[in-house]
Amino acid sequence: MSSKVDYKSAGVDIEAGNEAVRRMKSHVAKTHSKAVLTGLGSFGTLFSLRDALGGMADPVMVQSTDGVGTKTKVTVMAGRYEALGHDLVAAVAGDIVVMGAQPLTFLDYLGLHKTEPEIVEALVRGMSDACAKAGIALVGGETAEMPAVYAPGELDVVGFVTGVVDRAKLIDGSKIAPGDVLYAINSSGLHTNGFSLARKLIFELAGHSVNDTPAVLGGASIADVLLEPHANYVAPVQAILRAGVGIKGMAHITGGGLVENTPRVLPNGLGCVIDRSTWTPQAVFPWMQQLGQIEELEMYRTFNMGVGLVLVAPAGLQGDIADAISSYPSLHVWELGRVEEGISGVRFAGNQESHE
Repeated sequence: MSSKVDYKSAGVDIEAGNEAVRRMKSHVAKTHSKAVLTGLGSFGTLFSLRDALGGMADPVMVQSTDGVGTKTKVTVMAGRYEALGHDLVAAVAGDIVVMGAQPLTFLDYLGLHKTEPEIVEALVRGMSDACAKAGIALVGGETAEMPAVYAPGELDVVGFVTGVVDRAKLIDGSKIAPGDVLYAINSSGLHTNGFSLARKLIFELAGHSVNDTPAVLGGASIADVLLEPHANYVAPVQAILRAGVGIKGMAHITGGGLVENTPRVLPNGLGCVIDRSTWTPQAVFPWMQQLGQIEELEMYRTFNMGVGLVLVAPAGLQGDIADAISSYPSLHVWELGRVEEGISGVRFAGNQESHE
């Protein structure tokens, strides 16, 4: 006689999914304002644009999507999930705030081998906290339990953000000119990029575990350093824009590092020179470089190397930017380099390395 077959026997636990939804409701609710017209459980999300678009002559919708990549592997190894929710929001929202947009709504996709309500709750709690700090409504998402797709213990997270900006206030780099200055704002660590290489170096080549505390990391564990949440730049950037500093372009330093991301905001015919003597990357970066004897240019195109944002503006504005972000003590600003004519891409001062 054949055994009973149902969805749970096929690997999907509906009751665990329901419990996960119950746990996340209170966290999601704290990100909602009167603009959110639906709660969790609707087939779609209703969001009123009346207040968001008030006073805009030509509102432009700005959208982006991203994930956190191989950082999920380290998260699972360490069993720390809340920070990954912070990472997801910061990574995705950072890509539209640099265009001058106000992020409005956030949606997520959580794909898992097995729905464990406490893990889902931790992920959503992290997302909710990050959204609340940035003034973004977490309006919905999808939790997909797929044991045939994800191996035991595996998960993936993807975020989707929608924002708006008045066309006249769009920051697209078109006004950048030779002589403008690159101002850097620090990262909090690796953020969400380069983890495939980081894992190979630290866990495979060097044989470390996530709980090891190498002296070079100053007493912190490898998990502490690698899972440090992505800095949330939404509110600091908005403070800079409100201060009227005169930002002409901004680059979020994600995959591809300074080498790939900085030129994305420069008009044709312009490049930039970055002075590496102006800052010291966090200890984890030179440590990883030494572990694998990695070429310097490869480091700068794989990791953010301590630079989370690059802002392009006229000279002499470092103090104004510093004043605007003074409420965020973990962030600081410095002059990173200059925009120049007659070169393309990024050139690093002090040697002949360049990327065009």
